[in-house]
Amino acid sequence: MSHTARLQRLDAAIQASTLDAIVLNAGPSLPYMTGLHVHLSERPVVACFTPGMSPTLVLPALEAQKVSHLPYGMDVYTYSESLASWDTAFEAALGHLPENAVIGVEDGVLRFLELRYLQSAAPSARFVSGEEVMATLRMRKDDVERALMQEAVRMAEVALRQTLPHVKPGVTEREISSRLIANMLSEGSGGELPFQPIIAFGANSANPHAVPTDYAAREGDLILFDWGANNEGYFSDMTRTFVLGEATDDVRHMYSVVEKANEAGRAAGRPGATAGSLDTATRHVIEEAGFGPRFVHRTGHGLGLDVHEPPYIRDGNDAVLEIGMTYTIEPGIYLPELGGVRIEDDMIITDSGSESLTTLTRELTMLPL
Repeated sequence: MSHTARLQRLDAAIQASTLDAIVLNAGPSLPYMTGLHVHLSERPVVACFTPGMSPTLVLPALEAQKVSHLPYGMDVYTYSESLASWDTAFEAALGHLPENAVIGVEDGVLRFLELRYLQSAAPSARFVSGEEVMATLRMRKDDVERALMQEAVRMAEVALRQTLPHVKPGVTEREISSRLIANMLSEGSGGELPFQPIIAFGANSANPHAVPTDYAAREGDLILFDWGANNEGYFSDMTRTFVLGEATDDVRHMYSVVEKANEAGRAAGRPGATAGSLDTATRHVIEEAGFGPRFVHRTGHGLGLDVHEPPYIRDGNDAVLEIGMTYTIEPGIYLPELGGVRIEDDMIITDSGSESLTTLTRELTMLPL
């Protein structure tokens, strides 16, 4: 979908809401709407979108060349290193807004830095959350976005296959993390990964958000990889758990339960289903096996330009899944004395159900010593 078409959709979404305008600062939604890529820095960049008008943009003069190629109209207001010019630019960019305007912002992205200048430029305005409007636009991926995400999956999967032969007794989590990252970059991933890979061996794998350490792998350890690649800003995010050497009966049982829960969650995805019903499907399997208290997080989350975005696959979420929505299914069981098992796949809702973008086997794999 072209950026012009996205801007038209945004206009319609704002008109259908209680908002007069939406303001975006540097973050994933800004390039999604405009094609403009800027880094979050000490120099604010803000775009204001008001139905029926060209977007207005505030940015540093040194970034002005970035807007010269944009294929649609945009009113650009630049500022210099003089702080007084910052106020002038913001006042000009927001000068078209009516008195007491209601302006939507992304409350998880907008900083106090930008908010301070916005409030000064539009003192009578009320700033409220516009995240629901933006989520409505971004949740449904088109064919181009799907292809970008599929390639991000490929990059990550190839990198893991290249890394696994190096997992041997004595190698550390940090060493494997470094190798995995290097392999993803070699496959074409952008350097801004969705997150630092979670590489956790043995008992460390019982921490869902473990950070790689100098712990050295031992025979019999659970080996958990949670990682993803960046393809032109679109992310993959997956988890696979292995055993170094022979798996014990306890590990085999735990793994089997998680594998069945993952299968149930994937099968539950279809147009019209609620996000919460997928969480129910995975959680039921784990609870029936007696591991309910050891499944300590939601089943998944939306995925795209953010590694965590709507729809959130959690209990009680009545958001209805629609064709093109992408999300993860990642049930897990975590036993502090033994370790953790998580199996995570990237999913997309199709007209007939759901499909996994990830292709790696979910069967228990025991790595050779």
